[in-house]
Amino acid sequence: MNQHYKITLLPGDGIGPEIMAVTVEVLNVIGQQFNLEFEFQEALMGGAAIDATGNPLPAETLEMCRHSHAVLLAAIGGYKWDNLPREQRPETGLLGLRAGLGLFANLRPATILPQLIDASTLKREVVEGVDIMVVRELTGGVYFGQPKGIFSTETGEKRGVNTMAYTEGEIDRIAKVGFETAQKRRGKLCSVDKANVLDVSQLWRDRVIAMSGQYPDVELSHLYVDNAAMQLVRSPKQFDTIVTGNLFGDILSDAAAMLTGSIGMLPSASLGEAGKPGVFEPVHGSAPDIAGQDKANPLAQVLSAAMMLRYALDQPQAADKMEQAVNQVLDQGYRTGDIMSPGMKAVGCKAMGEVLLKVLDN
Repeated sequence: MNQHYKITLLPGDGIGPEIMAVTVEVLNVIGQQFNLEFEFQEALMGGAAIDATGNPLPAETLEMCRHSHAVLLAAIGGYKWDNLPREQRPETGLLGLRAGLGLFANLRPATILPQLIDASTLKREVVEGVDIMVVRELTGGVYFGQPKGIFSTETGEKRGVNTMAYTEGEIDRIAKVGFETAQKRRGKLCSVDKANVLDVSQLWRDRVIAMSGQYPDVELSHLYVDNAAMQLVRSPKQFDTIVTGNLFGDILSDAAAMLTGSIGMLPSASLGEAGKPGVFEPVHGSAPDIAGQDKANPLAQVLSAAMMLRYALDQPQAADKMEQAVNQVLDQGYRTGDIMSPGMKAVGCKAMGEVLLKVLDN
């Protein structure tokens, strides 16, 4: 009997609809091969939602996401909406989606694909074999702490305030995800903080150390964030799994992404409590300058769907098959413009999808 999954699709803006269309085709083939039945429902988010409703995250979109097994998001935003008030911008919809679904853990892999190693700006011997997972806390820290705002002082001078704050419970739940992720990988967890300066980081470190006793099979280490940033560039192979707070994770996950040479190849997952829907999306943006021109790279979106199969639907074999198909397509020399190199076969978004389907059929 087929297993049935309700998946909410958020194609969003720019290249989003193009890369989503390829991914849905790939999922349909995977579904046939593994007896998985996907019920896809599409909803508005980001700039597309602003144009249609005036709201970057309409209430019906959030409701649809809440009642699905998982959410597949493509990309949101673009120059068109950059000058709107902050609360009306596409990115505000993304923060609302994370808060509305209780997504507190962001998983960002940075894996060097051997076929694309020369796309990295670092030397081959530095990045070859790099396979890092950054686990970033998503709903606390300086982005959400109170008080925040721009206030007038007694002298009339303006003062900007943001508060970096974490409770023990918030730290414990993200640390748990960090330890469990490390258990599924190579058993090494590096917790990144700034405990030599920040009280909130001292609490972070204390809680992570306290929890480490529950995970004797995981080797725990600690780095201050400035040193971690340096080590990511100097010697990235030392890292397996990194767990860190919202602000530090935002910065370090992008630094780790660029080790791979192409942000257009990287998926991500945002997870909440067990049994609640997660959101799976590529790391790259909406690339409005190439939207609608069949130039987009759909592979990060496809790999995000593979993460959905692995982390949300517990279908690791189907996930493996999708990831292997991406590898085979790269082995065969097919490249979209963002990862093109001499001697390779240039293809557009649709053609990349067709090659993927052919590989899966074989």
